[in-house]
Amino acid sequence: MTEEAAGNVYRVQDEVSLLRASLTGETEAWGEIISRYKDAVFGLCLGFLRNRADAEDITHDAFIRAYVNLRRYNLEKRFSTWLFTIAANLCRNRLRYRRNHPVAELPPQIRGGTDPATIVARDDRHADVREALTKLPYGYRAPLVLRFYNDLPYREIADILSIPEGTVKTRIHRGKAMLKELMEEERDPS
Repeated sequence: MTEEAAGNVYRVQDEVSLLRASLTGETEAWGEIISRYKDAVFGLCLGFLRNRADAEDITHDAFIRAYVNLRRYNLEKRFSTWLFTIAANLCRNRLRYRRNHPVAELPPQIRGGTDPATIVARDDRHADVREALTKLPYGYRAPLVLRFYNDLPYREIADILSIPEGTVKTRIHRGKAMLKELMEEERDPS
């Protein structure tokens, strides 16, 4: 079988078969797992860390950690939850490191587009939300990021953060209220 034909076989296989093949050392199967999840894991990391370079590093580290510990994964559970938990834990560690080793960050660059005023306004609005998110305690920020940046269901957020589903709902509700209050204070500092 040619390499291209083998690659096509992996694209149509179900996730459990790919994971089993990965456990036997088939690197093409693990490559397919990575291609299926890399954008979601990167989005999760970027939502937590708000720094592209850190998010890329943590995404890479999450897949390495998942592969190294693949034998510990229970094939009856959702792989995405397990992978997102690894990534979320790595993000927590990076945030803890950042808190103890602060570094000045460069301002975001204007992305390409047709209307510079619209781009700047959108970027300012997104920057305001990201800035307000950084002021929230981690316990409120994490569920908001997982829900609104990664569009995850409450049950999966609860599994990733190891908290009850009701707590996730409460923290999202309170976190949104806190975020709204912070943004209103920024607009009207009087």
